Amino acid sequence: MACTIGFIIVYIALSFALAIVDIRQGLLPDALTCPLLWCGLLWHLLCQPQELANAVWGAIAGYAGFALIYWGYCAVRRREGLGYGDVKFLAALGAWHGWQNLSYLVLLSSLMACTFLVVYGLRSGKWQAIKNPLPFGPYMAAAGLIAGWQTFYLPTILLRL
Repeated sequence: MACTIGFIIVYIALSFALAIVDIRQGLLPDALTCPLLWCGLLWHLLCQPQELANAVWGAIAGYAGFALIYWGYCAVRRREGLGYGDVKFLAALGAWHGWQNLSYLVLLSSLMACTFLVVYGLRSGKWQAIKNPLPFGPYMAAAGLIAGWQTFYLPTILLRL
C-alpha cells in the first residue's frame, strides 16, 4: 500500500492539472499526459506487476480507440471533432485503469459532459454553447477519479468491514 500512495498522489495531481489546463486553455498538453501515462505503467510494474499487461493494453486500446474516432471524424467532416490531447489522456487512463475499464470511463465522462450541457442550457437558456468546443478533459479526469475510487479505495474499505 505504501508503494501505491505516492503514485496515487501523482495521478490525482496530474489529472487535476489536466482538467484545469483544459478548462482554461482548451488543451491537454503532452507535458502532463505523457507523465500520467508513464506513471500508470510504472505503478503497475512496481506495485501490481500481475496487472501490467492489462495496463499496457489499456494504453494501447485507449489511444487507438480515440485516435480512430479522431481520424474518422476528420476524414468525414474535414475538421477536428475531438482534440488529440483527449486521445493521449484516454491512453493514460487506460494505463492506470486497464483496458477493461475504458468503456466505463468513456461512458461516464460522456454522461457527465452531457449532463453539464443540459443543466447549463436549462439554467442559462444559452443552448448555442453546445456548438462551441467542449473541454472534455475535466470529465475524463472526473471519470478517472471515480473509477479509481471504485478500483483502489472502495475494495480496501470493504475488506476491512
